[in-house]
Amino acid sequence: MPQKGYITDELTDYAIDWLKDRESDQPFFMYVSHKAVHADFVPADRHRGKYDAEPLPISIPSVEEMDRGDLPMWVRNQRNSRHGADFGYNLEGFSPEVYYRRYCESLLAVDESVGRLRETLRDLGLSKKTVFVYMGDNGFQFGDHGLIDKRTAYEASARVPLIVAAEGVIPSGQRLDDVIGNIDIAPTILDATQSPALEDSDGLSFWSALTGEQGDYTARESLLYEYYWERNYPHTPTLHAVLGGRWKYIRCHGLWDRDELYDLENDPQELRNLIDDPKQVDRIKKMNQQLWELLFDSNGREIPLLEDRGPTFPWRHPDESPQAGFPSGYFRTNEYGK
Repeated sequence: MPQKGYITDELTDYAIDWLKDRESDQPFFMYVSHKAVHADFVPADRHRGKYDAEPLPISIPSVEEMDRGDLPMWVRNQRNSRHGADFGYNLEGFSPEVYYRRYCESLLAVDESVGRLRETLRDLGLSKKTVFVYMGDNGFQFGDHGLIDKRTAYEASARVPLIVAAEGVIPSGQRLDDVIGNIDIAPTILDATQSPALEDSDGLSFWSALTGEQGDYTARESLLYEYYWERNYPHTPTLHAVLGGRWKYIRCHGLWDRDELYDLENDPQELRNLIDDPKQVDRIKKMNQQLWELLFDSNGREIPLLEDRGPTFPWRHPDESPQAGFPSGYFRTNEYGK
């Protein structure tokens, strides 16, 4: 079906039409996946320029700061690549600040979509019968560690928003500070709907914790992070990490470089690598052992090979030509092209 208008609005229209036209009172599962905030970021016309004059919470560390922090060489090398804040996507004059503004503007239509969907559920009398889950698929770096994009174990990349609403079931203002991963979403939805649990799953249901019942729920202490090297993005190595709590341990695989240890309580920006701190020898040994236990427990020791998609992306043009949908200089200045 050809696209008719702004795709975020259009996908939401389709979802609302389906809800209104349902002929059955049987339970349903709806998955609405918006592409709006996947690069490249193209806001709706009504939102263009919304944040042009707003200050931005972007802090790009200097090369000297990265050197002093003993960050791995691959991170410093990647800063000089197409995923670096200084050379974003190989576009001359690329501006992380402008890129972030486009991102925020694109999110506005997603926010409106969420509001429209929830309003429709209320109008149809379904809001108290429906579990509503809002989340992203990955974080994004806008200058964090001198990088853009994702594919790292740093907080900006590894964390995603997660909101679960169920009127009359989840107490208003309920907040969980537990370590939760995307592998936990399916078990939680199955639990909430009293459906049979998955036979083989590394995820945990946190439904009883959300509802305040606790039950037999025990929060995990840590979570395994995995990223596997891709030929299209050669500057980022295979990474494994232990996430959760105050300390983060990151191990790179496939090249000779520095591993990483961060104290998130005292160094939330993760710019002081403590991997060579003699005071942390026992902690590093313990967390490395923990990492391998997580890999063994999840059968995660085999590295998958991803298909080479080639050197070009048909939807992204280096010159940001109008044919690609972007006016000249779209991600370089706050001025929109004609």
